[in-house]
Amino acid sequence: MDVVAAVFTDGERVLACRRRSGLAAGGCWEFPGGKLEPGEEPAAALEREIAEELGVEIEVGELLDRSTTMVAGAEITLSCYFVRPLGEAPTHSSDHDQLGWFRRDRLVWLGWAAPDLPAVRRLAFAL
Repeated sequence: MDVVAAVFTDGERVLACRRRSGLAAGGCWEFPGGKLEPGEEPAAALEREIAEELGVEIEVGELLDRSTTMVAGAEITLSCYFVRPLGEAPTHSSDHDQLGWFRRDRLVWLGWAAPDLPAVRRLAFAL
C-alpha cells in the first residue's frame, strides 16, 4: 500500500497528529495524509488528503523520507514530504483527536505509528 504524509514545520517545531480511537492505529501519533488512489501522483494525493483531513490547502515540497514498513502482515510504503500551508496552519482534523506542534528533539517522546518512525528519526536527529 502506498501512502503519503505531510510534514508541516515552523522553525524547529513540527506538527504531529494523534489518531482518534476507533481508527486503525488509534491513539498513535502520525504525520497527516493517506492512501494514493489508483493512477494518482503523490503530490496530488497529499493535497487531496490534507484538504479532506485538515481543511487546508498546501504546497508540497521536497521528499523527507520514503520507507516501507510491515504492519499486521501488510507492506506500507510511506512517503513523507515537507509541506507549506497556503494560508493558516491547520487547527483541527477529521481523523485526529489532537494536533500539536513539537520541537524536533521532542518528537521521539511521542508514541508514533510504526510507518512514521523513519521520518521521525530523520527529523529528530538531523539537528
